[in-house]
Amino acid sequence: MADIEVPVFIVGGSLVGLSTAMLLGHHGVRSLAVEYHRGTAIHPRAAQTSQRTMEIFRQVGLEQIVRQKSEEQYVQDGGVLAVETLVGGPIAHYIADLNEGVRDVSPTARVFLSQDALEPQLRKRAEELGAEFRFATEMVSFEQDSHGVSAVIRERDSGQTQTVRAQYMVAADGAHSRVRERLGIRMLGHGTFSKSITIYFRANLAPFVEGHKWSVVYVLNRQLSGFFRFEKPFDKAFLGVFTVGDPEHPVMDVSTGLTEQRSLELVRTALGTDTIPITIENVMHWEASANIAERLQDGRVFLAGDAAHVMPPNGGFGGNTGVQDAHNLAWKLALVLKGVARPGLLSSYPLERHKAGAFTVEQAYSRYVLRTAPNMSRDGLQPVAPDLNIEMGYIYHSDAVVPEDPNHEFSSEDRDDSRVHESPRESRGRPGTRAPHIWLERHGEQISSLDLFGRNFVLLAGPEGSAWARVAHDRAKPLDIDLDVHKIGENGLTDPSGGFSVAYGITPTGAALVRPDGFVAWRSKTEDGASQERINKVIATVLCQPR
Repeated sequence: MADIEVPVFIVGGSLVGLSTAMLLGHHGVRSLAVEYHRGTAIHPRAAQTSQRTMEIFRQVGLEQIVRQKSEEQYVQDGGVLAVETLVGGPIAHYIADLNEGVRDVSPTARVFLSQDALEPQLRKRAEELGAEFRFATEMVSFEQDSHGVSAVIRERDSGQTQTVRAQYMVAADGAHSRVRERLGIRMLGHGTFSKSITIYFRANLAPFVEGHKWSVVYVLNRQLSGFFRFEKPFDKAFLGVFTVGDPEHPVMDVSTGLTEQRSLELVRTALGTDTIPITIENVMHWEASANIAERLQDGRVFLAGDAAHVMPPNGGFGGNTGVQDAHNLAWKLALVLKGVARPGLLSSYPLERHKAGAFTVEQAYSRYVLRTAPNMSRDGLQPVAPDLNIEMGYIYHSDAVVPEDPNHEFSSEDRDDSRVHESPRESRGRPGTRAPHIWLERHGEQISSLDLFGRNFVLLAGPEGSAWARVAHDRAKPLDIDLDVHKIGENGLTDPSGGFSVAYGITPTGAALVRPDGFVAWRSKTEDGASQERINKVIATVLCQPR
């Protein structure tokens, strides 16, 4: 008999482990997460929160508090630029305004919030939703069988061990994942190309940065390459250093043998002055790598976050990609655990997230090479795609996405589509893409179309699609699935701009079936009897139920 029985056991209680537990709780699934460290993050670490991640936080009621915390900590809508030294000022601008040109695609905005400020909010919300966390606790061993996973955990202080029995396990235990190693899953990609550091320090930087909307400041000179990030009121910052020395022949190992005096010299070099008093508070050592696990699932064990993919910080994609892993996996685990979906649904997780993760890793790597490493080869470098495509334009291809052709027989060969990403403005609600945001009104209150998604499957019908609402529940009932049906023009839901049908790529009589994660599972451009008859077949296909 196990000491602890829980539906899902999570190894890792940092950003991705916390998000996984929170999102499982959002779907009514209990989880236990163990974390080796004694609490949530103590260093700022990952800070940029993408619009897609903010949409996920919006679903669970965290968007406003995250934005509030961000406003307290960072300048909003800041830019990304480069300097030789901070005192010398900008030499290049990459992004003038973090949210310029993207406000139309989402009800949310990109923000900066350091990990040590974000993680306590995730933990609090996850615990409110029923998650349990054990900090200062490590996973010692595990084994799986056809019915579940058994693990031994140990409290670091007391040495006490307990056994955990779960139906599924999620490895969110970071770039050096012990779970991944024990499963024998290789990391593939570009390997490690820098032993980097982040120096956390205090100094009065207000004379140099106050009044400027600077979010990330790259430092590129003959002594080092790295980047600054500053917190209000500009007396606290960190400097990440990738390489030192001649940019054409740099030293890639900044970490080995580092002293506090050398850390102080690097900060002064990046600032461009030695007249400002500086206090070094801490130094974090880390490796700049760009790799992805060769597979994200092994039986009842799933990899997420840095355990599944590691990437350099350029672009701020790493933590966001991990949160989106958790978002993709949580609803699938929930439906399988509740008996609504067959376990085959879970195989769509690696199919969908591996391609999205690999694409993001390559994009972060391209930005690293082009922005900070002129010595590294450009051969085979993936062209830089727009940030928006990376954040919310990735395209899913799996059995959890059904083509819209009414004569389609759901053959896997026809799902083999080489497109990995596109602009979310161009997706127009195609199956496998994130459902578009459009402003609607419900009983006179403005809402986003995204506010209709989050827990259940949703059938969203056009203003002339009355028949969908009449038949949808009847078609879904035999499959024992909760299906929310919303028709534009009924039950107080209106489309003031008249743009809903165009945004979703349907006629006014059509409808789109949206998954709990807000991705389009299927759509019918028009209303006809054949399409309505197909709803239960489509849902059964997505859930891997017999058809």
